[in-house]
Amino acid sequence: MTATQTLPSLHDRTFKMVSSTTSAVNAEAPSTFRYFEQDGVIWGDYTGDTVTIGKFVGTRTGDTIWVSFVHVLADTGEVITGNGESDIEVDDEGMLRLVEHYEMFGAPQLSVCVESPAS
Repeated sequence: MTATQTLPSLHDRTFKMVSSTTSAVNAEAPSTFRYFEQDGVIWGDYTGDTVTIGKFVGTRTGDTIWVSFVHVLADTGEVITGNGESDIEVDDEGMLRLVEHYEMFGAPQLSVCVESPAS
């Protein structure tokens, strides 16, 4: 992708987590994220793996999104809140990938989510 190309909207796209420094990702039932976007505003929800339910809201500028999130851990019921920044990338097949940088449990974390093809 060249510098003059615009990355596509995240609106109505689904992503699955493939790696995370916070916890082991269950490849058979990873966390799944649904994204919506309008006029630079991002919002959505997620569930699966270690999360019972999660919500996020934020903004997008170019190929970077900033979100605040809250979710409930499946094993303890603990409510986790935080903020994160994600870089939007495009793979060789044209699918989107999110590289997420956030802080959890007092330490910087990194996770990667890949777009799930529309069904």
